[in-house]
Amino acid sequence: MFRNVVTDVFFDLDHTLWDFERNSALTFQKIFIDYGIDLDLNLFLAEYVPANLAYWKLFREGKIGKEDLRYQRLRTVFDAVRYRVEDDMIHSLANAYIEHLSSHDHLVPNTREILEYLKPKYRLHIITNGFEEVQAKKMRNSGIDSFFDQVINSEMAGVKKPHPAIFRLALERTRALPQHAIMVGDNLEADILGARTAGIHTIHLNVHKEPPHEHGVIIHDLREIKLYL
Repeated sequence: MFRNVVTDVFFDLDHTLWDFERNSALTFQKIFIDYGIDLDLNLFLAEYVPANLAYWKLFREGKIGKEDLRYQRLRTVFDAVRYRVEDDMIHSLANAYIEHLSSHDHLVPNTREILEYLKPKYRLHIITNGFEEVQAKKMRNSGIDSFFDQVINSEMAGVKKPHPAIFRLALERTRALPQHAIMVGDNLEADILGARTAGIHTIHLNVHKEPPHEHGVIIHDLREIKLYL
């Protein structure tokens, strides 16, 4: 479908290539032990996963900053499960979480297979709303950094996906034309609708079980990319 059109493939990182939920769970498992948090991890994660997505949406929309994101997602969850934690501990846990998160290296199933398939045929890049220092460590520690020519993040762009400016910056830095570029991501709003406003083709890796839509190709496994590229 896109084989004779696309020259550049842009990927989101978290939830698309890097297995955020699994790596996040392992990080909380470690820091709960380190800080003596006596709380059932599954109970915590049941609240944390949707809360984290909600706070990232607020962050994307510019309604909260980085520090608020890191603090509020923990405070909200501990309050929801009625586990008393002082603010000083919340800040310590937030810092420890960021420190250890990128040390885990689990990838979304078939990530390496699809990158090895695409690399000889296309130029590969990352567009991420994640924080520069954390995302670089994630890619390096999981051994996928060498696949990508350019990594564009929201800090260098000054805006976050789905703002079209971050996609325009990505096109500028890669010297790719929008009609010859494709974005692969898990987030319908940030990755798919954002890229389409910049004229970029899209493939939606629907890992969040969102309802069907008509905003481009939908897949449920990265290997399905081979049907289109």
